[in-house]
Amino acid sequence: MGTSKPTKVTVQTVIQAPVEKVWRYWTEPEHITKWNQASDDWHAPYAENDLRVGGKFLTRMEAKDGSMGFDFFGIYDVVKQHEQISYTLGDGRKVDITFVSQENETKVIENFDAESTHPLEMQQAGWQAIMNNFKRYTEESQ
Repeated sequence: MGTSKPTKVTVQTVIQAPVEKVWRYWTEPEHITKWNQASDDWHAPYAENDLRVGGKFLTRMEAKDGSMGFDFFGIYDVVKQHEQISYTLGDGRKVDITFVSQENETKVIENFDAESTHPLEMQQAGWQAIMNNFKRYTEESQ
C-alpha cells in the first residue's frame, strides 16, 4: 500500500427516528439486507454481524441479474452503542460512523478511506446512495 495517507470521504444524513431504532436497523442482519445497496439493480442477499470489538461482519452484495457480486467485510475496532462504530475493511481501509441523537431524529455521519480504483466522486455517490436507502428504509419501517 504505500505510505501516503488515504483520502477520507464523508457521507451523511438525518433520519427521522430515534437513535435506538437507527442503531438497530444499521446493525441487525435482517435489516442490513433490506437497505444495503447503491442502486435498484443490486441487492444484499446475505449479512452477518458480530457487533463487538474484534467481531467480524460480512454483507454479500450482488447485481440482481447475477452478473457480479462481492463480499463487503471487515473487523470492528470501536463499538460504542448508539454513538460510534469504527472498523477496518478487508483491504485495510478504515471506516468510522458516528450516530448523533437529536431528540426524535438521528444524524448519521460516515467517514471512509477512499480506494484507488474508482473516482472519488463515484465512491462518494455510491456510499451516499446506500446511506439514502438506509434513511428511506428506516423511516418507512415500523
